[in-house]
Amino acid sequence: MGIVSILHTVFGVFGVITFRRILKNKSTEEFSGIPYPMTLLNCLLSAWYGLPFISENNTLVTVINGTGAAIEVVYVLIFLIYAPKKEKAKVFGLSIFVLVAFSTVAVVSVAALHGKTRRYFCGFAAAVFSVIMYGSPLSIMRTVIRTKSVEFMPFFLSLFVFLCGTSWFIFGLLGNDPFVYVCNGFGSVLGALQLILYAIYRNNKGEKGGKPAATKDGGSTMEMGLHNGNEHLERGKTIAVLPTANGGL
Repeated sequence: MGIVSILHTVFGVFGVITFRRILKNKSTEEFSGIPYPMTLLNCLLSAWYGLPFISENNTLVTVINGTGAAIEVVYVLIFLIYAPKKEKAKVFGLSIFVLVAFSTVAVVSVAALHGKTRRYFCGFAAAVFSVIMYGSPLSIMRTVIRTKSVEFMPFFLSLFVFLCGTSWFIFGLLGNDPFVYVCNGFGSVLGALQLILYAIYRNNKGEKGGKPAATKDGGSTMEMGLHNGNEHLERGKTIAVLPTANGGL
């Protein structure tokens, strides 16, 4: 299943696109920090599950997820540096939770469990947090629906969530491993939903730096209702049209 390794690596590398923007602007803007620590936990638990003394013939799982964990550590650190105070506290708290959860699973599995019981315990833990990882982008999907903009839900990340989930789902089926195919089947479906959202709102990406989206007449709108004209009332709400900003997408 070399294709799984390729897709997982590309999935991690495509995060560079998002973080290059964060480094350039020295701000995380409206990007959600929740997926990164949750992905880190998923990679750690999956890598642990693939170790020979936990489950046999799953070395590929350990190698791929170990690489993914190293990449996610870098992403979490960058997010902690450039996120606003409230988001930084949230990501830091989640990172502490990740370390505690992984340490607990590792210690319990080695000290108290043996054989199939150890494998089931580690596999169940990895599967549960895989579902949570795949569910973490739900917050940004809610933002996409609310703002009708895909600016903070990059296409390639959504595409590779779908491709990675699907490839791991097939890998789990071929290996008859429910701990792999159940959670990744869920991830495949969620990735497909992200792509559907992208298809619906792809023509509205806003502007860099979280600035309002440009209108067809050259202005930018601060949406408080429906937009038409320069300044008017619509159902009791005022809509102001702002000057055009430079550097739009």
